[in-house]
Amino acid sequence: MRRIRPIGLMAIGHACVDIYQGCVPALVPFLVAERGLGYVAVSGITLAATLLSSVVQPVFGVLTDRRPLAWLIPVSMTTAGLGIALIGVGDAYWLAWFAAALSGLGVAAYHPEAARMARAVSGASHVGMSWFSVGGNVGFALAPAMVTPIIASGGLRWTPVLIVPALFGAVITRLAVRSAEVVAARNHVAPGSDDWPSFLRLSAIMICRSIVFVGLGTFIALYAGQRVGGGSTTGGIALFVLFACSAFGTLLGGRFATRFGRVRTLRAAYGVAVPALAGLVFVPGPAFFAFLGLTAIAMAIPFSLHVTLGQDFLPTRVGTAGGMTLGLAVSIGGIGTPILGTLAEHTSLHLALSTLIALPLACALIGYALKEPVTEY
Repeated sequence: MRRIRPIGLMAIGHACVDIYQGCVPALVPFLVAERGLGYVAVSGITLAATLLSSVVQPVFGVLTDRRPLAWLIPVSMTTAGLGIALIGVGDAYWLAWFAAALSGLGVAAYHPEAARMARAVSGASHVGMSWFSVGGNVGFALAPAMVTPIIASGGLRWTPVLIVPALFGAVITRLAVRSAEVVAARNHVAPGSDDWPSFLRLSAIMICRSIVFVGLGTFIALYAGQRVGGGSTTGGIALFVLFACSAFGTLLGGRFATRFGRVRTLRAAYGVAVPALAGLVFVPGPAFFAFLGLTAIAMAIPFSLHVTLGQDFLPTRVGTAGGMTLGLAVSIGGIGTPILGTLAEHTSLHLALSTLIALPLACALIGYALKEPVTEY
């Protein structure tokens, strides 16, 4: 029970911060409808939330490797919530862009220190880290369920209400930090030597996954309306399916890794994602949601495995590894969304999303260049 309590609290805190990563795509249909933004413009909002996060996240990782920064976790969570709360304040595009960037900064500051602490309190357990990781997936899943009814009823001027999870999460996180510091002192993970070539290969896989996940998160609500009909309601359902199935897939990843190994599980999951994503793009009608769920599960199974693999490849720099695997590699996909948006505006959203199919195939192939790291705990 001593281990379950802090990792459970940290999973709740992870959900509270990652709900703000899910808020950005959930707000896209409302930005299009209320402010008349095009694909490129809304891609810019997504980019704002991810670009700053991508740039500064390694810096926070280096800082947490030098010295524990437990106080940063609740502060960063509040910053992430404040940014989203400000997106709907005022009609200026630059203000929304700045608010999204502020939220991204908060997300960037959270992940390296949180990942370091989660590794310590879980004893580097695959299942323990999958529970921590799934907290982020749950946050993503809850975002459209929270955003859609609030903004649909009150418009973008109601975005300040969205700060509530951040305030709740900051309180929960303070409890998590106090419990985690006690347990972490008991669960020492033996350091080893860093394997940078393997970590860079893993990083390439994570970047490809991020482009797919962020691209789907940004445009799937709009695409669902085109394929199935139903407007913003259908879009909210599609986002919920994407994020909820991702949470389920993350939990499966920890179980599969314990039984079959992390690298084998990673390769198989990305192999399944290729036909699943093709079905999502090309199969018409209600089957769209089935393929969306399968794609989300397949792309999420390796998520927590990226975290533990990254930390085992860089055992002396777990903050840096955590910042990459839980933060940078998730957010960097936003850099590709303006390219997808531009392609969609000049051709179609259908064609733009079809280009994503090659990326899980690349992940599976690169996975054959990885070997299971030898660890001593």
